[in-house]
Amino acid sequence: QMQLVESGGGLVQPGGSLRLSCAAADFSLDYYAIGWFRQAPGKEREGVSCISTKADRPTYSDSVKGRFSVHRDDAKNMVFLQMNSLKPEDTAVYYCAANPTGYSSSRCPTGPWEYDYWGQGTQVTVSS
Repeated sequence: QMQLVESGGGLVQPGGSLRLSCAAADFSLDYYAIGWFRQAPGKEREGVSCISTKADRPTYSDSVKGRFSVHRDDAKNMVFLQMNSLKPEDTAVYYCAANPTGYSSSRCPTGPWEYDYWGQGTQVTVSS
């Protein structure tokens, strides 16, 4: 079964940084747009960022724009979410997900229902 694995979460103080990784053990990510989502307790899952297979126009939610950046390394079969200037409201479980948009596509699906494969999530806690 195709599955993604996130890593890199943890506890960080406000203003700190973390880098999340998303890896796939048994399929190539270069055919898939990768979305990052997060879900805080009692809240709905929300989109954070997306990078297409062409990686030309990554998208970000307004709440993380200017602080988070996403990039992909297809040679390593991984996607990374660099999170800087973290705030307590960034606390959530972060998930990566894959949508088979095809090679060299600029498409970045926005809704979680558009993604076929998900990781188990990694906890990010921002607290002093």
